[in-house]
Amino acid sequence: MNPHPAQPIATILVVWFVMALGIGFTGRVAELRPPTPQVVLVVLTVTALAAVLLVPRLRTWADHGSLRVLTSVHVSRFVGVYFLLLAQRGTLAPAFALPAGWGDVAVATGALVLILSVKPRTASGRLYYSVWNIVGLIDILLVVILAARIGLSDPVSLRPLLRLPLCLLPTFLVPVIIVSHILLFRRLRALHLLPR
Repeated sequence: MNPHPAQPIATILVVWFVMALGIGFTGRVAELRPPTPQVVLVVLTVTALAAVLLVPRLRTWADHGSLRVLTSVHVSRFVGVYFLLLAQRGTLAPAFALPAGWGDVAVATGALVLILSVKPRTASGRLYYSVWNIVGLIDILLVVILAARIGLSDPVSLRPLLRLPLCLLPTFLVPVIIVSHILLFRRLRALHLLPR
């Protein structure tokens, strides 16, 4: 048996992405009203995390997967640049777009630096990955909370988040990002416990 079953993970992610894209094209996500988008995000995140931790083949991958691969998911957080552009155009609430955009850009930049220049199996590498992972998880959780708060008080100001392409955030990317942070904590902890 392949000790690193990346194929099932890749297949699941592709199928999930295609389904999220298809639902986005139907316009059904745009019809959701707060707090429904947040509920969808939480359900998808919990389901994905449960699958990775409870399905043996997926758990094997999670327990042996590359830190760099898990971190590479976060390069997608350069989507924050798009938030900033939409805020500048006046189509996305600046109260959301500015902190979410700059936070995502900072986390994505950190991910890129780690992937390209930090060896995760060294003591200093584990420290850098751990600090970045804590900051990245806090950032994404704050973004979700901020979106919920603003969405409940002024749903129209966040409408672009429920239309393509940004509707892929609550239905695909944010759950994947949150789960990858949790898996990174597991991998970093396992590396710390391994003999040097």
